[in-house]
Amino acid sequence: MSPRPQPGREYVLTLSCPDQAGLVHAVSGYLVRNSGNILESQQFDERLQGRFFMRVHFDVSDPDTDVKNLRDRFGPVAEAFRISWTLRDASTPTRTLIMVSKFGHCLNDLLFRWRTGALNIEIPAIVSNHREFEELAGTYGIPFHHIPVTKDTKADTEARLMELVRELDIDLVVLARYMQILSDDLCKQLEGLAINIHHSFLPSFKGARPYQQAYERGVKLVGATAHYVTPDLDEGQIIEQDVVRVDHSLDPDELVTVGRDVEAQVLAHAVKWHSESRVMVDGNRTVVFR
Repeated sequence: MSPRPQPGREYVLTLSCPDQAGLVHAVSGYLVRNSGNILESQQFDERLQGRFFMRVHFDVSDPDTDVKNLRDRFGPVAEAFRISWTLRDASTPTRTLIMVSKFGHCLNDLLFRWRTGALNIEIPAIVSNHREFEELAGTYGIPFHHIPVTKDTKADTEARLMELVRELDIDLVVLARYMQILSDDLCKQLEGLAINIHHSFLPSFKGARPYQQAYERGVKLVGATAHYVTPDLDEGQIIEQDVVRVDHSLDPDELVTVGRDVEAQVLAHAVKWHSESRVMVDGNRTVVFR
C-alpha cells in the first residue's frame, strides 16, 4: 500500500485541453515556480480528437504555499492553453455516500477497505430502501438512512437523497448494488459524481436471475462493469471492468458467488481511482491513470 499523502504538502493536478506544443513545459515551469517536486506524472495524447490529458501528483517545499495559492497561480497557465483542470490536496478524503438494497457484498467490501485504510474516503452515511444493513452500518459507526421507495414516493425519495448530498457535503455517490432506477433528473444532478456496478451479462441477460440465465446458456466468462451514472441506464462512461473464467462445473449459486467477488473488486477499483483523481471523462469514454 502506498504511503498516505502528507496534508498540506501533497497535491494532485489533473487537466485536459487541446493538444499543443509547450503544454508539459508550461506545467513543469509552474511547478518549479511554486517549489513543486513531481512524485508521479502520467499523460495521454488522444490523437484522434487532438486532446491532451495529464495527472500530476506533486509535493511542495514552501510551507507558505497552500491549495488556494496553487489554484490562483495556475489560472494564467490554464487560460493560455484553454485547459480544463482540477487541483486538490491529495490527502483530503473523498466524502462518499453509499447506497445499497438487499445485496451487501459490495457494501461489505468497501467498508472493509475503508476501515483498513485502502481507500482514501470518508463515509458520512449509508442509504438504503431496505433495513437489512442497518446493523452493519452501526458496527462501523456510520449513520444509516432508511428511505423506502414506491412509485408514489420516488420523487420525494430522490429529493431527500439530494438533501443528504448537500447537507453532508458529499463528493461521490456509490450505488453498491442499489436496485432502484434513478430518474433522469437525478442522474443529471449527479453527473460525474455517482458510480454504479453491475454484472457484465448486460445486455444479454437482463431482468431477474441473470446468473440462472447465464447458467442455462453455459457462459464461460463472468464479469462486472463499474461506470458513471447517466440517464442512459447502465450505459455511463466505463471506469473499470474485469472477467473471471468459469466452466460447466459451476451451478447457478456458484456463479453468483464468483460474480459477487468480481463485482466487489471492480467497484473498489473504480472508487479508489475516482477518489485519487485518476479518472477523467472524455465524452463517452474515460481516461484512467491507474
